[in-house]
Order: sequence, then structure tokens, then C-alpha cells
Amino acid sequence: MWVVVALVTRRWRGMLLYRADWAWFAAVLLFVCGLYVYSRSGRNFSAKQLGGLPEVHGANREQRLVTNGIRSRVRHPVYLAHLCEMLAWSVGTGLAECWGLTAFAVVTGAVMIRMEDAELEKRFGEEYRDYEGNVPAILPKLHS
Repeated sequence: MWVVVALVTRRWRGMLLYRADWAWFAAVLLFVCGLYVYSRSGRNFSAKQLGGLPEVHGANREQRLVTNGIRSRVRHPVYLAHLCEMLAWSVGTGLAECWGLTAFAVVTGAVMIRMEDAELEKRFGEEYRDYEGNVPAILPKLHS
């Protein structure tokens, strides 16, 4: 996959949309936010759950919906952390390639979130529908 992405984006490598040293200030804030969200998303969630093993190995499913911690404010914190990190690189570098990959990640992430939500609704039913109705997918609730 990485080889394909490198080949597809080769023509844009080094193409600057802008250059602004101040942009790295915003990028650092986004990096810190991403790292913070990554650290919070591992709490109250097993390594198996973070890796998606319950979905891959049906017999080993952990039937536990985690809705506390950061997941009480955002349903998909790992996707939010990825977005923060990708935006940080895009904002900081100003490279067309980074912005293109970030746009691609937003589109594919939206599809993955819909698929994940459907799977979780199938697995947890009404409990997940209530959770989904009260907690946003990506942009976190800032108040309780």
C-alpha cells in the first residue's frame, strides 16, 4: 500500500501550497492534541479492542461497549487522533501531498466510521443506538 501511495503522489512531492513558519505553531498544537487523544483512547479499552481483534475473531469477541472516559465525549477517538496528526503535517508543511493524503483519509475514515457504527449497532443494538444518539462520532463534546 505504501509503495502505491508513494507512486501515486510522486508528482506532488515537494509542491508547496504555502510556506509560513507560523503554521508550525498550529501544527505543534495539533500534534499535541493528537497524542493526547491517542493516550486517552487506550484507557478503559483493551489492546485487543484497539486492534480490532474481537471483530476479526468472532469466537473471541469481548462483548463490552465502552462509553466512559474519552468515549463519553467522542465515539471514535482514534480516528480523531489520526485526523489531528495528519492535519498537523498538512498545516505545518503546506505540502500539496500532505493535504491530498489528509483529504483521502477524511473520505476513507468517514466510510470506515459508518461501517464500524453499523457493526457496533448490530452487535450492541439499542445500547449502541442510545450512545450514538448522544455522543458525536469525531468532533468531541466539550461539555458534559
